[in-house]
Amino acid sequence: MCGWGASLFWEKQMGAYEGTSKLGATSKAVSKELERIDHLFQAYADGSSGMIDPEGIESFCSDVEVDHTDVRILMLAWKMKAEKQGYFTLEEWRRGLKALRADNISKIKKALPELAKEVTRPSNFSDFYSYAFRYCLTEDKQKCIDIESACELLDLVLGFQFRPQVDKLTEYLKYQHDYKVINLDQWMSFLRFCNEINFPSLDNYDSDLAWPLILDNFVEWMHGGQS
Repeated sequence: MCGWGASLFWEKQMGAYEGTSKLGATSKAVSKELERIDHLFQAYADGSSGMIDPEGIESFCSDVEVDHTDVRILMLAWKMKAEKQGYFTLEEWRRGLKALRADNISKIKKALPELAKEVTRPSNFSDFYSYAFRYCLTEDKQKCIDIESACELLDLVLGFQFRPQVDKLTEYLKYQHDYKVINLDQWMSFLRFCNEINFPSLDNYDSDLAWPLILDNFVEWMHGGQS
């Protein structure tokens, strides 16, 4: 093999070796990260069910110094794509923490503010808002949530962005007697209302457009002096 040919050959071999070495190091790092994520899960999981249950979630919340009713815990559930309210499976836990690149309590604490920013981006918020409703459907074939729960959820997921609208809407929902439950279509319309309708004037609300009757009634109540 001529001089330059040998040089090129060894450069290629060393490049391939370095590439393989880097891949191996990355694979080991990922494996270690997953090991730490799993170890953290076991610290909160119930031994019999193999899941983190409500008691485990409260313990976790205490460690990250966030109340279990804080909206950021719901945001974390959204990131995990958790299916059952009050429970995290190992698969869900892995999914969420890997996405946050957080394998210990300190990193989770630092990740929560960034997660809140991610959720409140318009491209993500509608999905989170829809998820919050579906997460509250705790019974088989349940499609609606009761008015009291809807008001609490509105306050939690919309209150920090649309406080005046949420205050009036929840006041109306508690006042009226026509609806005892809220379905997903009505729930999603509340977000659209907050995003699109001038408040408190409501001067661009058109009842001839595709708004649910519950919002027509709300607007009428607002115009009538909320009596």
